[in-house]
Amino acid sequence: MPNLTFLEVYEKIISIPTISAIDEKLDISNRQLIDYLGNLFSGLGFSISIQQVPEARNKFNLLAKLGTGEGGLLLAGHSDTVPFDEGRWNSDPFTLKQKDNLLYGLGTCDMKGFFAFILEALKDIPLNKLQKPLYILATADEETSMAGARFFAQQQLIKPDMAIIGEPTELKPIGKHKGHMAQSLNITGKAGHSSDPDKGVNAIEIMQMAIQQLLTLRDKLAKNYRDESFSVPQATLNLGHIHGGDGENRICGHCKLNFDVRCVPGLSDEEAIALIDEALLPVKQAYPDRVDMQLMYPTAPAFSCKNEHDIIALAERLTDFKVTNANYATEAPFINQLGCDTLVLGPGSINQAHQPDEFISLEYVDPTVTLIKNMIKHVCFSE
Repeated sequence: MPNLTFLEVYEKIISIPTISAIDEKLDISNRQLIDYLGNLFSGLGFSISIQQVPEARNKFNLLAKLGTGEGGLLLAGHSDTVPFDEGRWNSDPFTLKQKDNLLYGLGTCDMKGFFAFILEALKDIPLNKLQKPLYILATADEETSMAGARFFAQQQLIKPDMAIIGEPTELKPIGKHKGHMAQSLNITGKAGHSSDPDKGVNAIEIMQMAIQQLLTLRDKLAKNYRDESFSVPQATLNLGHIHGGDGENRICGHCKLNFDVRCVPGLSDEEAIALIDEALLPVKQAYPDRVDMQLMYPTAPAFSCKNEHDIIALAERLTDFKVTNANYATEAPFINQLGCDTLVLGPGSINQAHQPDEFISLEYVDPTVTLIKNMIKHVCFSE
């Protein structure tokens, strides 16, 4: 590997567009960045595996491995970014800009810049003396479907002892977060002239019954599924978007409601879906073949660190911050499926994520590099 500086690596990473978007016109393959990172880690002696992600548009995961044996440490992050707001940036999103000790650019904070921190930390580590394996994972499409992390969890290629996902947490360890699922409820009525309601079936009236059932479920979730460590302790259900009918003088023939549920740890996605089905069953029985519910996109489960290898105590000692939780979703539940202790922990603030003029402070460089070095030394050089 050429002797690149931290800023040179960061600049190159930011210069490669890796946008994930539902809209195919905005979506960009991450292959160029995956190849760049693969070359850098290969130059340090890592073995490189690149896998194409199924059900994604030309997207790839990268797994770099160094060392042999069981357990070890996984440093993970996603290679993609959200789209940027055209006209709202004061500089080119793909050109790293340094000003007032800040680095500006799309992905500087959330979060592909994290790989530059990893590479910087590896410069001073005797990698030829690892006692346990060190893994680096770069995933695809975290910002949309999390397809990369889902696929990696399904493959079960590795089983490290511990994993760190370098999302922007201000270097505060995150040990829990809620999940997220979005459902679309469609009611099919029978349209007709409003002057004779008996000749039609009003989808809005059926939807009103369904909404009452969902609101009852919302209260049940708030009572029975709670985690007091969260600022909003209950599992939540939100009615987000509704549309029905096409005229005041027509019987509504179709009504659609989109709603979401945010599960706390302890409430699985499967259990939540079963509760929704149970709540809507009376409506389905009263109106056969007129009530249909579908997931809008794959669910993101709730996450809670296993802590079987005491990663929480280690992270608290190395960061001087107590473990906390977050209300946003990450790839952590999928990395957790590898069987390892997993924490979300990285430089930068979530407040800058998905924002015009996204930035990260250079003040994070030294503490983040030190943290990564200490994690590697503790996990991969221990007896």
